[in-house]
Amino acid sequence: MNILFRSSLLPAAALLLLATLSPAQTTYEYWPGAKYNPAIPTVKSVLGYEPGERITSHAGLTTYLEALAKASPRIKLYPYAQTWEGRKLFYAVIGSDENMRKLDDIKATWQKFADPKLTKPADAQRLGPTLPAIVWLGYGVHGNEISSSDAALITAYHLIAAQNDPVVQKILRNDILLLDPAQNPDGRDRFVNFYEQNLGLEPNPSQLSAEHTEPWPGGRTNHYHFDLNRDWLTATQPESQGRIKMLREWMPVIAIDLHEMGSDSTYYFTPEADPYNPFLAPGLKQVVEGIGKNNAKWFDQFGFDYFTRDTYDNWYPGYGASWPMYYGGVAATYEQASARGLVVRKSNGSLMPYRDTVRHHFVASISTLEVGADQKAKFNENLYKFRLAGIEDGAKDKIREYLLPPGHDPSATTKLAAILDAHGIEVRQAKAEFTADGKKYPAGTYTVSLSQPAQRFIHTLLDPQTPFDDTFIKEQERRRGRRLRHQIYDITAWSLQFLSNVETIPSGEVVSTNFSVVHPQHITKGSVIGGKATVAYLVPWGSQAAGRFLASAQRENIRIWSSDEAFTLPARKFASGTLIVKLNDNAPTVHDRVTRLAEASGAEVYAINSGWTESGPNFGSNFVQLMRKPEIAIAWDTPAATGSAGATRFVLERQFGYPTTPIRTANLGTADLSRFNVLILPDTGQGGYATTINAAGIDNIKRWVSNGGTIVGIEGGLTFLADSRTGLLATAVENKALGVQPDAPKPAAGATTPPPPPQGKILATEADYAKAVLPASEAPDTVPGAIVRGKVDQEYWATAGVPPAVYAMYTGRAIYSPLTADKGVNAVTYEGPEQVLAGGYMWDENKKQLARKPMMMVATQGRGVVIGFASDPNFRAYLDGMNLLFLNAVFRGPAHSRPAP
Repeated sequence: MNILFRSSLLPAAALLLLATLSPAQTTYEYWPGAKYNPAIPTVKSVLGYEPGERITSHAGLTTYLEALAKASPRIKLYPYAQTWEGRKLFYAVIGSDENMRKLDDIKATWQKFADPKLTKPADAQRLGPTLPAIVWLGYGVHGNEISSSDAALITAYHLIAAQNDPVVQKILRNDILLLDPAQNPDGRDRFVNFYEQNLGLEPNPSQLSAEHTEPWPGGRTNHYHFDLNRDWLTATQPESQGRIKMLREWMPVIAIDLHEMGSDSTYYFTPEADPYNPFLAPGLKQVVEGIGKNNAKWFDQFGFDYFTRDTYDNWYPGYGASWPMYYGGVAATYEQASARGLVVRKSNGSLMPYRDTVRHHFVASISTLEVGADQKAKFNENLYKFRLAGIEDGAKDKIREYLLPPGHDPSATTKLAAILDAHGIEVRQAKAEFTADGKKYPAGTYTVSLSQPAQRFIHTLLDPQTPFDDTFIKEQERRRGRRLRHQIYDITAWSLQFLSNVETIPSGEVVSTNFSVVHPQHITKGSVIGGKATVAYLVPWGSQAAGRFLASAQRENIRIWSSDEAFTLPARKFASGTLIVKLNDNAPTVHDRVTRLAEASGAEVYAINSGWTESGPNFGSNFVQLMRKPEIAIAWDTPAATGSAGATRFVLERQFGYPTTPIRTANLGTADLSRFNVLILPDTGQGGYATTINAAGIDNIKRWVSNGGTIVGIEGGLTFLADSRTGLLATAVENKALGVQPDAPKPAAGATTPPPPPQGKILATEADYAKAVLPASEAPDTVPGAIVRGKVDQEYWATAGVPPAVYAMYTGRAIYSPLTADKGVNAVTYEGPEQVLAGGYMWDENKKQLARKPMMMVATQGRGVVIGFASDPNFRAYLDGMNLLFLNAVFRGPAHSRPAP
């Protein structure tokens, strides 16, 4: 039976669409001429509608693939993760009857083949052609990019049910397909629910229709509003963690991530646009181009429009279409113009039905599988050679090892080591002190050898800079000079040593004595040192582990104090910010609770039997502040940027275990905020908070701050605090500082007529013309995303425990003027023009203007505290090295406010 779209079942709008087909065509064929086994259930027989007639929910996807698995031995389903909202993530394995019977053996043999330490080159040359090509097709990582998941159902059905189809038979015989039908179930169901709630009598093609206009936060992201196609780098989300683990088990030779784009486009497939990451394998472009050419063959045959080499690049290693390349696979992005519903009218007036978008992804899926089947021996050989070259080239690399000593925050170092291990990078740990490059390193230091299959991935993750091609940079500068948009799709830097603020030292030596391979966990077990205290327990501040301890203790209503200045006890010195749990201030159960929290958080806790200090404040000093328990509200909904709001909430709730209260932004102006002592305004998307919060609302927030609240503004939130209508921070967003700008004509005082036209000028040279067209004022040029270095004022409570330098991700164009000394403190400033850029690329004018401007500002307003971050400290939850600054704002801000008794 053909996969048909029967007109008798369609709503009126879809019938209208069918009329645009040829008059003789009464059914919609996804693969013309295909014949199907009637014993295999169709989408219609299981879900009650034809493919593409409705947008299938995650439950529907699951139900149908489970039905196929019951009906055929060619498909098996395997769970790999669970979302925050409890939905199951799974993938389907599809192959020939014979390959599915010996699937476990194939997987075991493939894993051995892919490890050059276990398989010699001669054996790999013999074995590679006998193994099937492992192909992963990942659908719907963005929940509102809907067509690919329905295409997954048709792909599975076509492979299982098609009869006497030579392409299908070839694919089943030579490929093992890993079909991931919905990489983001929470986001998909959020979109499906929205769409069905707004659907009227018939599908409406207008892009202005409510069914095509998603409310905040939209369906793109997961539960915590993370873009899962940016999360592969640090894998903070359960969807990414499970998927990376699964792909490491299988190591597909081809990995395709299927997406959607704007409705007015067509279809994009590989080859990708520039820039090209230099740590990708040589020759990979040619291999990827072969996949694109096969797609073009089928798209030409079926009359589908497409484009290549534009917009979408593989520069950033944290995409689903780039991450697999670093273990030796071939990966690519496919993008289909989105109907964002069952039908949409493009700007050119043409109608695009959902079923067409589904079909395009289906055909691209089959085309890709065909390439894998035709060239399985070559793909398998390439993966093996890539991994072997990592070992051999790493042995000759000028960097033989990366060393990660415990440093100022051992818990952050361990977490970084755990991230590397999760990516399949071998990590070792020193059992005893050792020497490398003439320097001693303590026991516990982690080492990462470059002589391993992941050599290229290690470079792209840990090197301070991934270099752009000079020609590409020159072109971007030329475009900028012509005021054309740059061609960088995402951020330009991501070095984990900066994001984690962990010392990562390149070594030219191979260290091998007293080391063992380890698999670190993100959090290691902490302990109480010194037994049972009689006076207090002290927790040195300055680590992620201490932050987790504080958050957990506050949740359990343990009263905690903290010293704003360093102090010395007979046994050791304690830095500013040290947490103090006084026994006389807590219940007798505090001993057991502190022990339990130390173990769970990984914190180092000291039992103290005397409050006497040899220097610095005693525990009863005015420099020792009560850490008031934060009651945290977060601005939620438009105009808050979904990613910033979600990451802010995620960092507090999931990384540090502290609850928050999201409040709809429209309610902030009238809400009684008195039960909260912290309000966080995340970065904004389109528009600012002043467009949602009126003058009365601003007064409500200002009264709350003046009465002792702590308000934290992040990027766009900072702009709101600095707005003249708000007046909570005496800073302002600067215009572009460089370049000669002409004076704008000004009307005469009291004039009622327009000013006369400007005096005529002769533009004798191109330079004269360039000067004449300069705007009177304009914002700095937009930076796509670079890692910048901040200089920390360590003599202030807001920076307690923070090292002298921090690293942030600078995106956009906002540069703020510094606070004058009488208006507040610039707690962190961007470094000077020669040091401010730590990684990535930034226009030279931006570097000069950003230098020495504030990254973090702190001021008081009445009894309250006002804190502004010019760079988002929670950007994509990447910036572990910024955690302490953010925690200081949220937890120490209330300790330094003065609410009325």
